[in-house]
Amino acid sequence: MLFEKINDKFKMLKLHSGAIKYLKNTSWLLSEKILRIFVVLFVGIWLARYLGPEQFGLLSYALSYSTIFIAISSLGLDNVVIRELVKSEGDRDILLGTAFILKIIGAIFGIFLLVVILFIQSQGSLTTTLILIVTAVTVFQSLNVVNFYFQAKVLSKFFVFSNAISIFFSVIIKVTLILNEAPLVTFAYVVLFDSFVLAIGFMYFYTHQNLSVFSWSFDFKLAKALIRSGLPLFLSAVAVSVYMKIDQIMIKNILGDAAVGQYASAARLSEAWYFIPMVIASSLFPSIIKAQKKDRALYIKRLQQLNDMLVWGAICIAIPVTFFGDSIILFLYGAEYDGASDVLVIHIWSSVFVFMTIASGKFLIADKMENKIFYRNLSGLVINILLNIIVIPLYGVKGAAITTLISWFVAGYVYDYFDKDINYMFRVKSNSLNLFRLYYLIKRKIKNEM
Repeated sequence: MLFEKINDKFKMLKLHSGAIKYLKNTSWLLSEKILRIFVVLFVGIWLARYLGPEQFGLLSYALSYSTIFIAISSLGLDNVVIRELVKSEGDRDILLGTAFILKIIGAIFGIFLLVVILFIQSQGSLTTTLILIVTAVTVFQSLNVVNFYFQAKVLSKFFVFSNAISIFFSVIIKVTLILNEAPLVTFAYVVLFDSFVLAIGFMYFYTHQNLSVFSWSFDFKLAKALIRSGLPLFLSAVAVSVYMKIDQIMIKNILGDAAVGQYASAARLSEAWYFIPMVIASSLFPSIIKAQKKDRALYIKRLQQLNDMLVWGAICIAIPVTFFGDSIILFLYGAEYDGASDVLVIHIWSSVFVFMTIASGKFLIADKMENKIFYRNLSGLVINILLNIIVIPLYGVKGAAITTLISWFVAGYVYDYFDKDINYMFRVKSNSLNLFRLYYLIKRKIKNEM
């Protein structure tokens, strides 16, 4: 009896220490994202005011354009490698080495493809230069494989330290350039420099763990397996990148650079909150994988709890933004960006379905159903493009915001209802939106605490 009690105590301590470990990891990630938000609010908005809607729109267009090719260069390896590192810790060097070489190949292929497309399209010298500069970050992002190790080992503090260093230098440089009235192209070089500093930071903290990149090795058989596993995620990443950024590309071609600036200023404020589900889901990803291996009921319960928290977090963000959107845009960006307020109050509601999508995406990866992520993102992409062709000429940037909301609603919620393999996720998401269920959960919690 005594031994059983002691054993139970040790189990409780183990569970408690595991929970604290994930809580600390999440706290580190949240602190980095909060720091980044303040930088966006301070330097990013200052930059938008300095450049004005037209030049800011051109820079945003270049960033949107490059995002698609950055997704191509990733090859969908990120979560696959993290999953394998959690499952097979002894294969660390071969996994990281193989992923690094594949990322380098992906970066070279992505840049080559971009050059060909830019040559065919004839974007104009300044636009072409901006796109090529900001897309070159893919070369340095190859070293982000080090961060896969940090995530798998729940050591996100090193990711945070690296990002903090990158943000520090970025702020100093951007402020200096603004004060000295630097031309637009120099701010594109800052994006490239930020990526370089981040890669150096990752390498420093990796070697500080008594690990070496020179121990990495490449395995052709493993490379094929990673590409095969990552293919649905690769296609999904490209699809989601296109349908998150295609609106800005289409706005430029239909309405011009200034309209892109109006839309991008609102979209940045709305999308700034997307770090919340990304941080929480990424931090909990190792525990999700372990739950999936042990107990299906616990696995579904964790999905419901995560979805409840994220959905209502998104709603709590969207409600005040809806009422104070005009004041927020005027205060932050000034009268030049008055067209952005209508975009913001619509676009912010997309976060409800974005949060759902990110939460359920991690569970689909744990279940090795990455192809479902691609299919639902593809559905969102098709709807987004078709609606934008009709809506943007009629309703301008406001129409593009409506299209974004509809496409996320379909991809992040409705799609699950029609796919029998993941129909349970539709029920989970519907539960999260059920006000009566929320009321009874809160009532039961209050009763239990009394």
